Amino acid sequence: MALFDRLTGTRRPADGVPPAPAEELRSALLGLSRPDAPYVVRYGAAEGADVVAEWRIAEPAWQSFFLESRITHAVRIRMRLDRDGHEVRALEEQWEVTRVGDPPRLQVASTYSRGQDRTVTRRWTVGRGDDGRPEATETFRFDVSELRDPLRDTVVKSGWTWRGVVFGKL
Repeated sequence: MALFDRLTGTRRPADGVPPAPAEELRSALLGLSRPDAPYVVRYGAAEGADVVAEWRIAEPAWQSFFLESRITHAVRIRMRLDRDGHEVRALEEQWEVTRVGDPPRLQVASTYSRGQDRTVTRRWTVGRGDDGRPEATETFRFDVSELRDPLRDTVVKSGWTWRGVVFGKL
């Protein structure tokens, strides 16, 4: 794996894995969207992509989850399927979010970045263990890879290359 591929998160399928048809791959990606997942995978024609995956920050049912998580960035991954090269070009975008108002709600700030993100939000509770000693227990974990990894794994298992885009067009 080349250095630039490592920086962009590019992954290739194993040797001998035949590429699935583009529509089958798109259906598999859209199938990752579940009501109980904190992200949605949908058609992305309006955003200039074939498929878009993003956190459900704007959905009322998920607002309390994202407020409690204390996340600082909203993430969206736009994907374009290159049918000739059997490659999915993926552009990961992040926006800073802040809490405003009473009751609080999330608002997108003006800070924008693109490229692979490695943000992890964790919350710990300190208490006493069974032996009476103090111990820290992780009570919440929110990782950007929970959005990216299922997408990338689906692409690679389908015999396509996942190419992270940092510069240039999707």
